[in-house]
Amino acid sequence: MVRSIRHDMLPQATADEASRQQFSVAFKQALNRGLRPSLGTVFETVVTPEWQKTHGHAPTNREEIREAMHANPTYRSWSSLARAAQEQMWVAVSDSIFRERERLAAKARELTAPERRRGSLTLDPDFVPPRGVTAVDIHLQTGGYAMDLGGGDVCAGAMYECGGNLYAFGQGLGKNDSKAAHVQRFIAERFPGFKPQRILDMGCSAGSASVPYAMAFPDAEVHAIDVGSGMLRYAHARAEALGVAVHFHQMDCAATTFPDRSFDLVVSHNAMHEISDATRLGMLRESRRLLRPGGVCIHQDVPLTFRGKTEFQKFDLGWDSHSNNEPFWEVYANADLVVDMKAAGFPTENTWVGNLPAAPGSLPWFVACGWMPA
Repeated sequence: MVRSIRHDMLPQATADEASRQQFSVAFKQALNRGLRPSLGTVFETVVTPEWQKTHGHAPTNREEIREAMHANPTYRSWSSLARAAQEQMWVAVSDSIFRERERLAAKARELTAPERRRGSLTLDPDFVPPRGVTAVDIHLQTGGYAMDLGGGDVCAGAMYECGGNLYAFGQGLGKNDSKAAHVQRFIAERFPGFKPQRILDMGCSAGSASVPYAMAFPDAEVHAIDVGSGMLRYAHARAEALGVAVHFHQMDCAATTFPDRSFDLVVSHNAMHEISDATRLGMLRESRRLLRPGGVCIHQDVPLTFRGKTEFQKFDLGWDSHSNNEPFWEVYANADLVVDMKAAGFPTENTWVGNLPAAPGSLPWFVACGWMPA
């Protein structure tokens, strides 16, 4: 299941729009591969000596490093360009999406019509998305995760998928990279013969991970939850466009309404770095509550941790928290998922926490896995 798969819910970019999108990828790659690695040298050879002259010592913690680096024109230039590149990326995909807003909504209605749909969508008119999602436009996504413009709007989901693709390519990830495929390989290796009958994808966003589970386990009933109605409408239509049945629900991952022992497999993909400590712990507790005997939960995310890092590395990794509207980025980097899994009720002998082997054109994705005795 490749990242760049084609389907009827993707907006059709004009030649100019496609050119701007390609430029945004090249711009990000130049900043991430060309300039960012040199910032450590700037810190050591320019910033630290200047700070020592004024303060009598080298910067000793992230706060001092941040103050010192922000006084340096090279770093300020890189940071400003990185922020501009992220904003430009969203503008590049927004042009196509808002131009085609009505067509996408109409296509979603066509794909999810009762007489042809395979899955389902359940929205809660009384549901209020959590403030952690609505207070800021996370990673600067236009309108935010919970954007809903009415009239069957699907723009939030289209924005997430299209912008997410450009972001990944800008980070150097390959077009064939699939987070769900990495987790499925992990399942096959660690739990050979495991064939879940009911699967739940928590924080499913545009549903790009939900669909591969329906494809990989065709006999399973696949459910997916998220907090944004526009995101979920798109995810449902996308799944239908790809010919699979997924049942989407508007729910908080820390407080679902599914009965106890409802699922054999509970997963999430890149959700932990977007939620607070309390929500992450709630999601893990819900995972355990929802698992049947012999069930497995696997929560995958970026390999981001402050443990074992220098203060400069922590400062560098923290750029997204301070400049890219990622309020929980450093919260996640400071988390101890071994401790969290135990707090959620998984015995140490029933957990596995660590990085998966990096495949070509990918990252060594991080997973926190827990399982119930059969």
